[in-house]
Formats: sequence, C-alpha cells, structure tokens
Amino acid sequence: MSEWTILPTYQQGRTAKDFASLEDAFSCGGELVTQSSLCTVSRLCYDGEEYYIKRYLGPAEGAARFFGKSKAKREWENLSRFSQWGLSPAELVAYGEESRWYKRRGVVITRGVKNAVDMAALAREKSPLLKNDHWVRSVCRQVAHATQVMHQNCFGHNDWKWRNILINGPEDDPRVHMIDCPAGTFWSEPFLSYRKIKDLACLDREARPVLTRSQRLYFYKQYTGRDKLSAKDKRIIRKVIQFYKGRKSDA
Repeated sequence: MSEWTILPTYQQGRTAKDFASLEDAFSCGGELVTQSSLCTVSRLCYDGEEYYIKRYLGPAEGAARFFGKSKAKREWENLSRFSQWGLSPAELVAYGEESRWYKRRGVVITRGVKNAVDMAALAREKSPLLKNDHWVRSVCRQVAHATQVMHQNCFGHNDWKWRNILINGPEDDPRVHMIDCPAGTFWSEPFLSYRKIKDLACLDREARPVLTRSQRLYFYKQYTGRDKLSAKDKRIIRKVIQFYKGRKSDA
C-alpha cells in the first residue's frame, strides 16, 4: 500500500519534478544533515529556498508493523494539526509512505524557515539574545502559547526540546516556529497530566542553565495565564523540576 501527497503550491516547477512521487523523494539526493537508525534528514537548496527531506526507512516499530500509525504519518499529521490550531510549524511540501508487510518507508518534506536558528544552537553558542530580557520574554510568550494550545487539546508533544523550536525575525520581534514532532499524540487522564509535566520538564531542563529563575517563572505564568501561582501550580512546578532527576534517558 502506498500513498503520496504534494501540496498544491508545490505542484509546479522543480519541486513538482523532484517530489513527484515517494520514489522521487527517496532518490532526489540532497546534503545530509542528520542520520539515525530510524531516519535521515537531507537538505536541498534551489531558487533561494531550502527543503528538508526526512526519510524513514526500516522495519516498523513494535506493534506498529501490524497496526497503528508510523512515525512519518504521525509527523505530517501533527504538522498539519499545528497549523489548524493557529501555531507556526514548518510548512509541509510533500509527504507519504509505503507499507509492505513488516517494512515501512516514508518521507516528510518541509520548506525551510528562512534565517532561522534553533534554540538549542543559541544556547550552545551562548548567544547574546539569551541575555536580552525583551527577546527572551517574547520567545517565552510564544512557546508558552504553543504549549498551552497543545495541552488544551489533550496533546502531548513528547519531544518538546529547544532543538525543535526555531527562531527568526528581528531582535525586537522574534518569531517562534515548531519542527519535528513524530512522537506527539493525544492522551486522556491520568496519562495526559504526566505528558504535560514531561513537555514542561523538557523545556525547563534546557532553560535552567541559561535563563534566570524569574524568566522561567514568567514562562510558566504565561503558560497558565495566571499572574499569581496557586498551590496546585507550585506542586506542578516541583514535579517539573524533579522530573529528570536520576534519569538517564528521556523516557
């Protein structure tokens, strides 16, 4: 079984040729950006634009080989969902997958966000932007809003890390964009509460070394929409801070 979709905007010119089918998307090449046992990410540049081709290749994971959605399918559905919720994910260009018994292969192609850098890179490079309180608070408001929207829709990102948050725009008006969400899905209680804590803990673990306590608290208040913390908020914050203590993985 095979499915392939190329968005209308890209059904002309070179993108129509390079991304015409799943087979074309696998063979169109590009500069390798990252590689893992599950997928590769390559970049194609032409006509002043960048396109990121994420190729999933290998046996389906666990029970998903017989039923359930692949990571590729979850990723393109989540990016579409974020757009429907009024957030700003990477723009989908084309996507699809092919299933053959115990093997699946899939591709998700997105358009690059111009002049963007991920937050993890800013932290590694000790960017002066992270010392600009106006910039930090603007970014915090947007990330908090995205987190709030996901959680209000009973959705857990499950990999809500700084590397998956892109920033572009001028210093006095930064813009936040979301990428890479193949592990996100919907949850009901009591599992939803755990996933909310995990998403917040992922963000806070990376924020702790570079942001002030007041900036981190500002983020949480923006997330809740409250200026004054309740007893419940304080319990949640303690859980967020304690979440990764003693853990060797992100599970």
